[in-house]
Amino acid sequence: MIKATVFRSAQRVFDCQIEGQSEIVMATAKGNLLKGSDSVVVGDEVLLTQEESDEYFIEEVIERKSVIWRQIKRENKKKVTAANVDLLVILAAVSKPKYKRGIVDRYLIRSAQWDIPAILIFNKMDDFKEGSIDLSFEANRLKDLGVKCFEISAKYPDYSPAYLDAGLSELSLELAGKNSIFLGQSGVGKSSLISALSEGSVDLKTKNIGKAGKGTHTTTWSEMIDVGKFKMIDSPGIRSFSIDDILEADFDYLFPDLAEYFTRCEFTNCQHDKTAQGCYFNSLQEQSHRDLVMSRLESYIKLRDEVQSTPDWKKDSK
Repeated sequence: MIKATVFRSAQRVFDCQIEGQSEIVMATAKGNLLKGSDSVVVGDEVLLTQEESDEYFIEEVIERKSVIWRQIKRENKKKVTAANVDLLVILAAVSKPKYKRGIVDRYLIRSAQWDIPAILIFNKMDDFKEGSIDLSFEANRLKDLGVKCFEISAKYPDYSPAYLDAGLSELSLELAGKNSIFLGQSGVGKSSLISALSEGSVDLKTKNIGKAGKGTHTTTWSEMIDVGKFKMIDSPGIRSFSIDDILEADFDYLFPDLAEYFTRCEFTNCQHDKTAQGCYFNSLQEQSHRDLVMSRLESYIKLRDEVQSTPDWKKDSK
């Protein structure tokens, strides 16, 4: 059999790159591979057979290292949209659109749920206004999660970092050899960043994406794009980041950096607000540390309230 990677999904027919080659072939998935969580998705490593007619068929999906998924209500199943992702790349702008800490924390919930590490990129530093965002604080509040942060200007690739230790060259090294998914609001500069990282060889705006998509970029189907040093997955299925499928009972585990603090509260049902008796968070003394922790707790409470707005019994269990 022939080993390949799925680069683009479209119903039963998939664009696959044969291992060790640049060639992209179209392969039809066998019927049993189009059902349930084992349905073929972008990023899957698969085994192909080639018929005498030169047609390719996907015979088997190799065991996945990771999956991007969400719970589908009423159907009681997981919908997998991408596989074998090594890194979630959260892209934020420091000017327009306005940086929103809550959106970053929303993405990090999925990072914890999918057990896929994340990094955070601050883009548009050429338009940064002193005092608008405390970049050091935003980076430090995520250190306990192991989230690396980078400051760049995709518009001016020669920009040197002034507030953090890592810029575009360090980002390029971080992405090298990995399959990444880029997350962020519309307008944060994903297309410009991809162009900068590929030194102009990949341009999403002009639909020049090279070998992987055969010259056409579309948001209709999920697809993998070969940027050269790394690969990225573009998937419309993960752009909506509502968290209404998450069970309340599972929510605390999705803030692993706060887990130790939760166990120190006097009562197991502590709501962690300012009036809660015996809440460990209210006893934190050292101011700089307290500010970092409380910024994460603030997001936790807002997002927990969103999850609690739909009772668990109305959600499909996992």
